[in-house]
Amino acid sequence: MAVSEKLHPRPLPDPAAALQLIKPITWFPPMWAYLCGVVASGVSPQGQWGLVALGILLAGPIVCGMSQAANDWCDRHVDAINEPDRPIPSGRIPGRWGLWIALAMSVLSLAVGLLLGPWGFAATVVGVIAAWAYSAEPVRLKRSGVWGPGLVGLCYEGLPWFTGAAVLSAGAPAAPVVVMALLYALGAHGIMTLNDFKALEGDRQTGVNSLPVTLGPERAARLACWVMAAPQVVVIALLLVWDRPLHAFAIAAVLLGQLAAMRILLRDPKARAPWYNAVGVTLYVSGMMITAFGIRTLELL
Repeated sequence: MAVSEKLHPRPLPDPAAALQLIKPITWFPPMWAYLCGVVASGVSPQGQWGLVALGILLAGPIVCGMSQAANDWCDRHVDAINEPDRPIPSGRIPGRWGLWIALAMSVLSLAVGLLLGPWGFAATVVGVIAAWAYSAEPVRLKRSGVWGPGLVGLCYEGLPWFTGAAVLSAGAPAAPVVVMALLYALGAHGIMTLNDFKALEGDRQTGVNSLPVTLGPERAARLACWVMAAPQVVVIALLLVWDRPLHAFAIAAVLLGQLAAMRILLRDPKARAPWYNAVGVTLYVSGMMITAFGIRTLELL
């Protein structure tokens, strides 16, 4: 932060810092998951492209952006230790502007969710509540290395997948869609555990009991790998049971790529977690779309 900013705090947020606050790089997973739900529904988007585009906008920039703003506001004391140059601790988002942005985006999320019909609105309500439950006192599920990553995984992968299928189907998605969404949401718990590595020191000092804090980086990384891989093994088995051998083989190939990346990760988990989040997670989400195409024509239930 510049000396002049320390002596004379800015009255309004820096626009570039406001964009940084809602972290565009984090929008991709829920947007992709929503698309997976659209594909998995088996319903043609013809004539419904507006709902598809609106759902993608809601899942990524609006709800996910809101959750990032809420998390940064509630974590401002932790970020002052881990990353003091982030928008709020650096003063580029002054005063309580971080809170106002998060609250305004919460209202915007609910307003846009209304346009997606009852299923889309209900899912949006769940997403908004979950975002604040994760970050804000007195609930602050982020303090738990089990419930925190589980909630984020559910909201990043499972909820958008379910919502995309429900909006296109104009009703509850078929059982295979729900099962696959839950499996990939469970696996995302491991992804979120690896994401906690970057805040290890601040979490330790402020009482956030992430798995890297409670188990140590090596054990937490091994557990994360198991959590990511096991649901995909179940996905492969179900695709075989449902007579989708080509899709099952493709998921197996994607999983083998992840296992190779995991071996590299485990050599130095703390240093290589960001690398794995770029390489391994890309393979993971690729498998999600393959699975969505595999189940889109199922008519089991």
